[in-house]
Amino acid sequence: MYLSHFLRRPRSVWTVLIALALLCPSDSTPADSRPVRLPFKDLNGRKVRVSDFRGKIVVLNFWATWCVPCREEMPLLVEAESEYGPRGVVFIAASLDDRETRSKIPEFVDKFRIRFRVWTGASTMDLEDLKLGQTLPATAFLDRDGRVRARVLGLLTKDELHERLKRLLGN
Repeated sequence: MYLSHFLRRPRSVWTVLIALALLCPSDSTPADSRPVRLPFKDLNGRKVRVSDFRGKIVVLNFWATWCVPCREEMPLLVEAESEYGPRGVVFIAASLDDRETRSKIPEFVDKFRIRFRVWTGASTMDLEDLKLGQTLPATAFLDRDGRVRARVLGLLTKDELHERLKRLLGN
């Protein structure tokens, strides 16, 4: 339903405000005030931080090898990285796999031909800290200052991904 349809009929101010809240994209809120500084480990066990990419736009995707929607979403991220990576966008796949399933990450990386950074050690607390809920997949889009500018909770669509990246790149 379009907003113009809603506004044609007399409505209370509250009804209009609720309609606007529901129809506006969830990422239209201002950037979080503090930059993301979450620590993880790369696949070689070295400590890494999202803040190491200050100055670049970052797509921070939370996933796990056992997550069925993550398997559906990953090819989209791989494709987008080949398009936006050369334009300076950094893609990071932060895995929530635990000790029991972490050994399946290399097979997952090979299967989906992931060429961007894959990190381990992510947790549901990280999701909460970034206001991403508690389900996978979840994606945060960070601006060049390292602040969250957009979020997608659940399966990311191609349109959502491209729209957010174009906005962050200033297109």
